[in-house]
Order: sequence, then structure tokens, then C-alpha cells
Amino acid sequence: MFGFDTYHFMFAGAGAVIIAAYWLPRFLSGREPAASALLVLIGFITFTFFPGMPEALDPIAQPRIWEVFAEICVIMGLFGTGLRIDRVRDREQWWPTLKLLLIAMPLTIVALALFGWFAAGMTLAGGLLLGAILSPTDPVLAGDVQVGPPLEGGEHPVRYALTTEAGLNDGLAFPFVHLGILVAVAGGFSTGLMTEWILRDVIYKIVMGAAMGGAVGWLAGKLLFDWPHDNPLSKTRSGVIAFAGVLLTYGITELAEGYGFIAAFVAGVVLRREESDSRFHKRLHDFSESLEHTLTAILLVALGAALPTLMPYLDWSHAFIGLALIFLIRPLTASFALAGTPLTRRQKLVTAFYGVRGIGSIYYLAYAGNHVDLFNEPGLWATVAFTIVVSTIVHGLTAGIAVERATAEDEISAKAQPAE
Repeated sequence: MFGFDTYHFMFAGAGAVIIAAYWLPRFLSGREPAASALLVLIGFITFTFFPGMPEALDPIAQPRIWEVFAEICVIMGLFGTGLRIDRVRDREQWWPTLKLLLIAMPLTIVALALFGWFAAGMTLAGGLLLGAILSPTDPVLAGDVQVGPPLEGGEHPVRYALTTEAGLNDGLAFPFVHLGILVAVAGGFSTGLMTEWILRDVIYKIVMGAAMGGAVGWLAGKLLFDWPHDNPLSKTRSGVIAFAGVLLTYGITELAEGYGFIAAFVAGVVLRREESDSRFHKRLHDFSESLEHTLTAILLVALGAALPTLMPYLDWSHAFIGLALIFLIRPLTASFALAGTPLTRRQKLVTAFYGVRGIGSIYYLAYAGNHVDLFNEPGLWATVAFTIVVSTIVHGLTAGIAVERATAEDEISAKAQPAE
């Protein structure tokens, strides 16, 4: 007698969906396909009719599974993003990034909190948590707008700003997630709560994340290229070192109560400075990127499979929040932040619009749901899922062409810049 286990259906369905999502677009375009939207949509169509689905992947009932899987995706993406960056000492190059992080992201959180409060009737803590969850741009799904792999250049200011913003704001959103959780537990703000939050969740954890990431990145560089002198590890072809380095960096940083997301990105940046012209960096990047894409594809298929359980909770107010973020809040806050930067008007518009949402938001919501009882958690999941779906469609299908046009004038000269 044949037995049909749900997880065997899951394996077969996931494999079929991933193949279809990368294969079908090639009938329509000669470009490398942006498969994110198709992974979600075909996953939704396929798993709706599979036995035992979509309940088996319900993120509301099983937030821990989603938290861990998304966590691995994000840290691999952040480490790989750090490895991509050839130049770090150009202050003018960093200026748009700093303004996006210090101005656009906080304004986005405040705007989303207000939209959640007024449009969806959320509590103050719920609105703040929603803002923190949806504020970071995604280092995993934004491949079309990022700088090129190590040693390949392509560090146009638009690509550089979007890449470094995505590399850092996943970690910098964490203090606001913690603030939302603290306010939810305490039932409101207080002087003691804010003091504790600033000292522990803002100052200590950010500094510790950056310090641990820098230390492990430096140590990894020495182990790969210098110790022992006559037999460096970089002579091997083992890209698994990238995965091991990410696990080490993230694990010890979290044990030290720092932000592991910041550490993973900083470790990639610091490691990239060691023997910066070595082709080994490209091997590390290629391995981490392949693993990152594999894990992300599985997670996006799972998100599509879970949509039937979330759609009943998606009303007009939650959909309005997602649409407002993509078409109004992010473009306006980022445009305001980029005022006074050397980017051209067109470059500012492209940078402002292409704040891709994705895996980081899944992680933060699963993390919050696993650590505190959230009010209207199904509504939060429906909002986040809807926003990611719209972002993968709108941004995923247009980002490559839009960024290429915005950077075409300067891309060749940018590629000629040496690594630092």
C-alpha cells in the first residue's frame, strides 16, 4: 500500500515550483529572470491543492520554524553583501547610505506606525512593531540593484547606496523591534523603559555587533591568507568556509548579546579588505550567494504555500498599509533623506523607489511572534506577506531595467575603480 506523507509532497512541490519559476521567464526575455514573484505565486497555486497544505506551513502556528529559516537566509545574504563591496573608504560614496539609514528608516518606522494606528486600528506597540518589521530593505531579494561580485566593480552610487543600506538596516531595525516588544509587554512608554532600551538595545548591541563582526572578519582573514604563512587556507577551493564564517560570527555575537545581523555584514566587509585582490573572495561570495539563493527560494515557495491561511486576515486596511509603504512612504522618506547628496534627480528617484522588502521582515515578525503574544498577529502576518508579494512583483520585474538606465552613464567608469 502506498503512503503519502505531507513532507514528501512538500519536497516534490517545492522542487517543481523552483524549476518552473526560473525556467518559464526564459520564454519571454533573454535577461536573467527575476524569479522571486513567480516563486511565491506558483507556490501559492501549487500548494493550495496539495494534501495537508497549506496548514502545515502556517507561520502563525509555527513561528519558530520561520524564524530560524529566515534567520539563516538573512545572515548569509548579509555576509555575501559585505563581500561584494570593493571600496569602503570613499566618504562621499557612503553619504547617501548614512542618510537613508539615519533619516529614511526612522521616518519609515514612524509613518508605518501611524498608518497602522489610524488605518488598521492597531495599538501603539503594534504599529511600532509593524514599522520596525517592514522598515528594512532586503539584502537577499535585491540582487538586481546591488553592486557586482568581488573584483567586478559596478559600484555606481545608486547600486552602492542600495547595497550598503540593505546590508546595515536589517541589523539597525532590531532596536525598534525590541522597543515594540518592550512597549507591548509594559503596556506603554516610561522613562525607565526608554533608558534601558537606549543603553542596551541601541548603544550596547549595535557597538557589540560591529565590534564582533570586525574582530571575526579580521581573524578569518588571517586564517585564510596569513596563518600558516606557507600553507594558507585560501589556496583551497572550499567555499564552505563562507558558511562556517557566518555561523561563527553570528553565533558568538548573539552570545555576547550583540546584533548578529550587523556582525555578519561587517565581517564580510572586513574580510574583503584582507588580500583584497585575491580571487578567493569571489569563490567565497559565489558559494554564499548560491546557498543564499537556495534557502531564499525555499522560503519564498513556503510563503506562497502559506498564503491561503493568511488571506482571510487581509482586509483593505492591511493591504493599504503595504501599498502605502511601497508607493508612498518609502519613496517620500528616501527622497527627503537623499536631498543634498551628489546623486542626480533620476538616480535619487530610483534609489528612493527600489527599497525591496523581503526575508528580513519575515524573520522579524516570526521573532516577535515567538517571543511575545502579539495582538492581531494574523493581521500582521497578512500585511507582511502582502507587502512582500507586491514588492517582489513591482520591484522584482522592474528593478533591473530601471537601475541599469539610471546607472548606464557612469557604470563603465565605476567598474574601473580599484578595490581599497
